[in-house]
Amino acid sequence: MEFLVASGAVTIGAMLQGTVGFGLGLVAAPILVLIDTSLVPGPLLFCGLMLTMLLTGREFRSVDMGGLTWALIGRLPGVVLGAAAIALIARDHLALLFGVLILTVSAISSLGPRLPVTRRTLMSAGALSGFMATTISVGGPPMGLLYQHDAGSKIRGTLSGYFVAGAAMSLAALAVVGRFGWTEITLAGSLLPGVVLGFILSRKSAERLDEGKTRLAVLTVSIVTGVVVLVRALN
Repeated sequence: MEFLVASGAVTIGAMLQGTVGFGLGLVAAPILVLIDTSLVPGPLLFCGLMLTMLLTGREFRSVDMGGLTWALIGRLPGVVLGAAAIALIARDHLALLFGVLILTVSAISSLGPRLPVTRRTLMSAGALSGFMATTISVGGPPMGLLYQHDAGSKIRGTLSGYFVAGAAMSLAALAVVGRFGWTEITLAGSLLPGVVLGFILSRKSAERLDEGKTRLAVLTVSIVTGVVVLVRALN
């Protein structure tokens, strides 16, 4: 039963990420933690790596290569700091901080002026995303909010390309601090069928979302992410 619940969570999360551009960690992380804490962050990040490789291949023509490069440059210090933080700071404290931050940024971006996609904003979003992904397995909102005004295919393609390299960085950092190895790879392997199923299901839902509903979906998922992370930290 636990395996079925975990697989279902990964399937739904993969479908959400294949539709919006991020969301696997939002859906899967809270449930996987309840089932077995060893499933997060390493195994879930590995599943995310496999999913984003599939999505990058599907949306390759829409990837913003220039933006991707600067976001990845920013992600590297974020991952290093995240790996250090996870070894020194309680995860609940980090989750509380990020929950408030995600909700604040989501509110500002929904009501305020459009945030320009520049080298500075790309590097900042990349750094914050890398830190969050490494510490609490949720790294999508910073990049998603930055690209929220673009076409759905561009959001999915660019974020997926970013997450391929980004997840690899985070996994390498976790390996250095002893939090990722063969045990985590084996655990991730049991969840990969759910990843593939969610990816397949997301094709149709992505097509429907691209009919003028992408920005609303990105904002909604970001706000829900902030609430979930905040509630998790307070319980």
